[in-house]
Amino acid sequence: MTAPTGSLLIAGSIATDHLMTFGGKFADSLVVDQLDKLSVSFLVNDLEIRRGGVAPNMCFGLARLGLRPVLVGAAGEDFTDYRSWLERHGVDCDSVHISESKHTARFVCTTDTTMAQFASFYPGAMSEASLIELAPIVERVGAPTYVLIGADDPAAMKRHTEECRQRGYPFIADCSQQLAFAEGDLIRDLIDGAAILFSNEYESHVIEKKTGWSAEEVLAKVGIQVTTLGKDGVRVTSQDGTSFEIPAAQGVEAVEPTGVGDAFRAGFLAALSWGTSLERAAQVGCVLAAYVVETVGTQEYDFTVEQFVERVRVSYGDEAAAEVQKNLV
Repeated sequence: MTAPTGSLLIAGSIATDHLMTFGGKFADSLVVDQLDKLSVSFLVNDLEIRRGGVAPNMCFGLARLGLRPVLVGAAGEDFTDYRSWLERHGVDCDSVHISESKHTARFVCTTDTTMAQFASFYPGAMSEASLIELAPIVERVGAPTYVLIGADDPAAMKRHTEECRQRGYPFIADCSQQLAFAEGDLIRDLIDGAAILFSNEYESHVIEKKTGWSAEEVLAKVGIQVTTLGKDGVRVTSQDGTSFEIPAAQGVEAVEPTGVGDAFRAGFLAALSWGTSLERAAQVGCVLAAYVVETVGTQEYDFTVEQFVERVRVSYGDEAAAEVQKNLV
């Protein structure tokens, strides 16, 4: 596989995460036949305010693996410190749209001891992401290897997808959180013609249900389908008949699941940019995801090249480690 030489544009929400942990189980406080009268309050143990949003999360991971991704999204004037953080870590933020009237989006999430979550999302400046045109960004940074279109304002996701088709930019569909709210027509439009479709296993069933497409029909609409399976790893299938599963990285001590999927995507795309096989890309994605699930916050993890390579070796063998090391040095 020849290593791509173009830019990576990562479009999606830019947000601040407010993460809390509850020392019990949500399920113990829920009465199934009374959910229409739901009114519950949970006393949380702590509060962590962290940088987040799917696009910066992925950009951070890509930059940690040596790439310079281009962040595409909308934020408020309160983005200044966050921008400095991302730029210090190698992310191109020159194409972020800054709203003159709205705050950067907020994600508020509480996680219990079973890793179940209650979450709310305030879109804020994200609602202006549909004002962003990709062509001027491409003119600045060069033709894209991929434009990843992650969860964002639905109008922005639709506009970016349509522009990719019109201009011939290879795009990646990663609807994630927006699948719960999107209708079938929008989902079909966001997926059809994607070079890669990312989802977790539950989301893959939502896609099938809302689009009315079978699993085979979904695969026929995209080049490669990548389905994360949580603690069981990832499944990759493609139109050429390739189909395999990769187990999760070994020795994971789960602490906080927020942002794990974003890290997997970053690792997967970084490895593809090195010119690796799909199998190796999935392995790199799983290892990067392990660092996030072991840390509170989506961009608080750290590692040396030696540590990352060793974790690849332990989980996937010497050959995998040697290839990854070659690309990280």
